[in-house]
Amino acid sequence: MNYQVAICDDSPADAQYVSALVREWAGRCGAAVHVELFASAEAFLFRYAEHKEFDLLLLDIEMGVMDGVTLAKTLRRENETLQIIFITGYSDYISEGYEVAALHYLVKPVGKEKLFQVLDRAEDRLRKNERVLTLELSGETVRIPLYQIRYVDVCHNYITVHAREAFTVKMSLSQLAKLLDERFFKVGRSAVVNLTCIRKVTKTDIFLEDGATVPLPRGAYEKVNRAIIQMG
Repeated sequence: MNYQVAICDDSPADAQYVSALVREWAGRCGAAVHVELFASAEAFLFRYAEHKEFDLLLLDIEMGVMDGVTLAKTLRRENETLQIIFITGYSDYISEGYEVAALHYLVKPVGKEKLFQVLDRAEDRLRKNERVLTLELSGETVRIPLYQIRYVDVCHNYITVHAREAFTVKMSLSQLAKLLDERFFKVGRSAVVNLTCIRKVTKTDIFLEDGATVPLPRGAYEKVNRAIIQMG
């Protein structure tokens, strides 16, 4: 595949070093990459305004007027699929990364093998983001990217797919589950949940990042947690 990669770091030496590693990783895994370097968050936003097709952003946190966390929050308002990897000299910002769904934190100096592992994860997520669910609804075909599906619930003979919109179709939950991938976990006979959208799990409920709550059947708590761990 061909990936558009941005590296945003106010240290030219660090940016060039990471760029060289990204190109080495691409050569190793057979991917093609187009890499662009930016010395500030503002410079990246100027470029992003005219070119929104970036797949991966390796982002320094400690920069000038606009820091990396602020830039990430700005991007996340409209872009859910951009894979963001924070690069920092400190670990103080990790909690803020959850707000912008950062893929990982890398502490300077960046190690090659660690970066390669994170880039492998980024590539896996980007491939998954290409997959779609196709539904026939009232004479029209709707294609829903799987990453947008937060959960699916069932009522009688109908299921409702909760994505950016809610889509209801006559289908069994088991039939629907076969059209999804390993990100999705079937919660008893009543729901399917996207494991990557889970914020918290209790003995009685699954809490999703968007505030939705999915009831958890008795005995399913350990199974859900095990599925989350296996997802990595």
